[in-house]
Amino acid sequence: MAQSKKPYVFLNNVYQLDAFQRKTHDTRTFNTYREILKNLVSLLKEDRENIVTVYRTRRGEWGEWFEKWGLVDDKPVKLKEGWL
Repeated sequence: MAQSKKPYVFLNNVYQLDAFQRKTHDTRTFNTYREILKNLVSLLKEDRENIVTVYRTRRGEWGEWFEKWGLVDDKPVKLKEGWL
């Protein structure tokens, strides 16, 4: 059975400059989607604009699914979702 790709979170405005002064964005990998949801509020508060993008595969489907999450009234809200 093929291994599925682990879900990961892309923090939009958390970055560091590398040796060539290019922005390297913070990307974090989690074992399960459920772990991401448990840590979503802290991840959103860590981002400067309170927006993170979650990338994952879905069982029985081809391709990669994305979800853009934002923080509204200290609660995570799904702003946009779809296939890549």
